[in-house]
Amino acid sequence: MLTGPLALAGRTAPARVLFGPHETNLGDDRGLSPRHVAYYARRARGGAGIVVTETASVHPDDWPYERAPLAAECESGWCAVVDACRPFGTLVLAGLGHTGLQGSSAWSQSALWAPSRFPDPVSRELPMEMGRREIAAVVDGFAHAAGRAAAAGVDGVEVDAGPSSLLRQFLSGLTNRRTDGYGTDRLRLLREVLAVVRDAVGDRVLALRLSCDEHAPWAGITPELSVEHARALADSLDLLTVVRGGPFSVASYRSDGHTAPGFNVELCRTIRDVVAGRVPVVLQGSVVDPGAAQRALDGGIADLVEMTRAQIADPDLVEHVRAGLRPRPCVLCNQTCLVRDPRNPVVTCIGNPSSGFETVDAEPEPDTGGGTVRVAGGGPAGLEAARVLALRGFDVTLTERSGRLGGMLRIAAAGAGRGRLALLADWLEGECRRLGVGVRLDTEVGSADVVAVGGVSRPPSFPVGPGVQVLGSVDVLSGSDIGQGPVLVFDPVGGPVAVSVAVLLAERGHDVAIVTPDQIVGSRLGPTGDLVDANARVLRAGIVRHLAVVPVSGKDGVVILENRFTLERFPVACRVLVDCSLPLPNKQSTGSMGGAWVGDCVAPRTALEAVREGRLAALSMPRTDGVTG
Repeated sequence: MLTGPLALAGRTAPARVLFGPHETNLGDDRGLSPRHVAYYARRARGGAGIVVTETASVHPDDWPYERAPLAAECESGWCAVVDACRPFGTLVLAGLGHTGLQGSSAWSQSALWAPSRFPDPVSRELPMEMGRREIAAVVDGFAHAAGRAAAAGVDGVEVDAGPSSLLRQFLSGLTNRRTDGYGTDRLRLLREVLAVVRDAVGDRVLALRLSCDEHAPWAGITPELSVEHARALADSLDLLTVVRGGPFSVASYRSDGHTAPGFNVELCRTIRDVVAGRVPVVLQGSVVDPGAAQRALDGGIADLVEMTRAQIADPDLVEHVRAGLRPRPCVLCNQTCLVRDPRNPVVTCIGNPSSGFETVDAEPEPDTGGGTVRVAGGGPAGLEAARVLALRGFDVTLTERSGRLGGMLRIAAAGAGRGRLALLADWLEGECRRLGVGVRLDTEVGSADVVAVGGVSRPPSFPVGPGVQVLGSVDVLSGSDIGQGPVLVFDPVGGPVAVSVAVLLAERGHDVAIVTPDQIVGSRLGPTGDLVDANARVLRAGIVRHLAVVPVSGKDGVVILENRFTLERFPVACRVLVDCSLPLPNKQSTGSMGGAWVGDCVAPRTALEAVREGRLAALSMPRTDGVTG
């Protein structure tokens, strides 16, 4: 059973669900902070069987991002995490690693280390080739880090040989071109690290996160090679997590909604088949649905399942499954849970803004007697406001001028690869109805306590005359009729909407071109890991790209484009112009409504911002007994 216990190295995990290591930006300098402690404790309280803390660098020169933990500064933090998780029975493993050539010299101000002089495909930085002294320092770093973790009372450690790790770089022919013993035997460094870590942790859990497919069969790690790796290492391990990815495919490690959930099932099955009975195996790879996780266990694919993003979305996932409740869904958008970003955003979830903010924002306990309130608008902001108000004990009436709830979540879900957004709309609606919110569809109201009536389409910023049909992205995604002839999708934003609209129209047989002022399509998709894949989807769909240009006029089946740099103008055939500009606030509806305004009726908002604003409005609503929050 997914929610049942598992014996592991003389310990017992209370569930077969693992909360895996990931960047959080919650740190204080390079240590684990009280926010880390609250973050992990919340998942332990929700039933997680194992928590693996954010991977800590084992050497001070490895500083991959500003708030990256350093093992030498984490002992007190690990101790606090253990103390916070222990009452719930959750096992705590300290994540340990080194990013090698995939790190950054920006913070360490020193050369990157690598097995060979292979440049990182992302940063293009050329590392130094490690000598015996540097290799010895890494081995010694793992030994000392594991010793500190053991002294902190953790249940074990996880060694990172995943897609962004130095240990994986030594395993791969892509990055290890050495001719010494560490090149002729590419497993040598990993074996040496595992040996010293075992000496340091004793009978505690020794886990390994192992990349088993780099998607580079010409020289990289393949599933066939990983079978040999797993067979050679199994007896030295207590837990093995099967992952994929390498220097050319880091984004595939935590793919977004364009990749089907559970993408590592066959890879995990292949590895488990050769190590079954020797070491328990963890399935990783967009496993976000409890039913799929249970099927993986039942089918002998794995012994445990990593459900990291699912528990960022719903920290009570395991307890909700035990109680027969539907967990808050992970929609695999990667918009706020991937935080390797120079702006240092804190990890959170578009559907659960309290994630990452556990020290300041907790889900209210169910209550009664709050009073009567009205919420206008049934999009994500209005639904979250109504849900939280109902939890706090208010008698809530929610009005929506259309015939269905969900607002922009449901509309955006019609775009190519974004269907899971509808699951969040379904969950919010289901929770509102479960909590007794009165819902009135096809209803306009004159006033409300919370106003979440959305935005309206923005008119084109350039003149468009007869012969060119103008539609907004909302029109297309809502099913409006598209005229015959070539379609031009204008994307001044660089986010996911225009790409999804363009691909959707191309899949429907339209002749589509996409226009952007940027020098690449989807320029803002880098933080979600979708930038390269988005452009690949556009090209595969046969969509023409017009880059670094803006439309300046349109009529008679032609739109004139202007290059931003040369100011050269040229015509492009266009019978339908889809303008993917951000919406304008719905001032006509909100002008006389009063109440707290949230969501797109304030300014163009992301899903996270809309949900957060609805939540905050609900938490700050005064009760009839004078209690807030």
